[in-house]
Amino acid sequence: MDFAHSPRAREYLEKVTVFVETEIIPREREYLEAQRSQADRWAVPPLVEELKEKAREQGLWNLFLPDARYGPGLGVTEYAPLAERMGRSLIAPEVFNCNAPDTGNAEVLVHYGSDEQREKWLAPLLAGRIRSAFCMTEPEVASSDATNMAATAVLDGGEVVLNGRKWWSTGIGHPQCAFVIFMGLTDPGAHRYLRHSMVLVPLDTPGVRIERMLPVLGQYDEPYGHGEVSFTDVRLPADAVIAGPGRGFEIAQGRLGPGRIHHCMRLIGMAERALELACRRATERTAFGKPLVDLGGNRERVARARIAIDQARLHVLHTAWLLDTAGAAAATGELSQVKAAVPAMAQEVIDMAIQLHGGAGLSDDTPLTGFLAAARALRLADGPDEVHLGVVARKELRRYRDEQGGDGGHGRTDRNHRNDREDAEGEQR
Repeated sequence: MDFAHSPRAREYLEKVTVFVETEIIPREREYLEAQRSQADRWAVPPLVEELKEKAREQGLWNLFLPDARYGPGLGVTEYAPLAERMGRSLIAPEVFNCNAPDTGNAEVLVHYGSDEQREKWLAPLLAGRIRSAFCMTEPEVASSDATNMAATAVLDGGEVVLNGRKWWSTGIGHPQCAFVIFMGLTDPGAHRYLRHSMVLVPLDTPGVRIERMLPVLGQYDEPYGHGEVSFTDVRLPADAVIAGPGRGFEIAQGRLGPGRIHHCMRLIGMAERALELACRRATERTAFGKPLVDLGGNRERVARARIAIDQARLHVLHTAWLLDTAGAAAATGELSQVKAAVPAMAQEVIDMAIQLHGGAGLSDDTPLTGFLAAARALRLADGPDEVHLGVVARKELRRYRDEQGGDGGHGRTDRNHRNDREDAEGEQR
C-alpha cells in the first residue's frame, strides 16, 4: 500500500490548503458577525457566495465525486486529504460545494438516479444553485436499527404516497434547500432489506411540513440546521422513487461508504486545527510562572493527541484505499472501525484544546465548540458507535466460528452459511 499522494491529488491538496488558510479561515469571524447581525438567522451571509465563486473559478468545485463527468474524478483516497483540509473550517465544505448531506445525495443520483432525476435535481445541486436534505431517522423508533423504520412510501397506481415523521434531517433549514430524499417502508411482507424505498421529494410538495428545528448542544447550526419533518399524505408521481421500489437499503449502503470517509477525514482536520490552537495557547500563556504546556501533564496530552491523529489518518486512508481497490463490500469492517474510532479521537483532542483555552475555549472566540458538537454528533450520525463496534466484533469472531465448523474453516456447514448471512445483514444495519 503506497499512501503517497498522486500528482493530481498533490496539486488539488496544495490549492485547497492555500484557499482554506488564506481565503476562508481569515474570514470566519466576519462570517459569524454577519450571521448574528442579520435579521434572518437562517439567511446565508453574502461572503459565502463570494467565496464559492472564487473556489469555482479556481476549479475547486465538486471535488468529492470520482466520476469525471461531474468533477475532477478523484478517487476516494485522493479526495480524503482534501476533506481533511476542508474540516479545518466549519464553513469550508459548502464553499467547495462538498457539504454533507448534499454530497451523499449527489452520489445517490449519480449511481441510482434516472436521467430525468439527474437533470432535475443533480445538475442544479452540483451547480450550487440548490441544497438538499436526507430524511431517514425517525423520532418514534430506535433508528440505529433501520429495519424499525415506520414511515411509509406506498405505491398507489401511478403515484407514491408518503406518510410519517423524520428528524435530524440535516440541511433542511438552508434557504436553498429544494428537495429531500425520503426513505420509507413500501412492502412490509418482503425480505427485511427489500421493504424500503427512497423517494425524491420537492420541499414545497403539499403535506411536507418542517415542524421544528433541533438544537445540537444548544446551537442550531444555522443556516443548515437539523429539522423534524412531517409527511402527511404526500403524493408524488411513482417515478420519484429512486431506482425502483424496495431498493432503499441497497442505495443506503452505496451512499454510506464514501460518506463515512468524508466525515472521518473532516474530523481529522478539526482535530489537527484544535491541536494547533492548543499548542499555540499552551506555549504563549503562562500560569504560576510557567508556560501552560509545562503544567499538569500537558506535554503528554499534546504528544498523545499527535499520536492519535496520525494513527486515525492512516486508518482512514487504508480504508479509503480498500474502497478504491476492492469496493465497499471488502471494506465493511474497516468502515465501521474508522467510524467508531475517529469521532471519539476527535472529541478527546478537541476537549483537550478547550481545556487549555480555559474560559475562552467555551466561547465562540475559537471554532472549538463547533468542532466539539460536530465530533459528538458524529458518534451517533451514520450509525452509533455501538452498531459499528458490533460489526467489527462480528467480523472478528466469525473466523473462530468458521474454524469450529470443521476442516479448519475450509469446509462449509449450514451453520457457517447462516452465520455469514447474519453477518451480512448486521453489516447492512
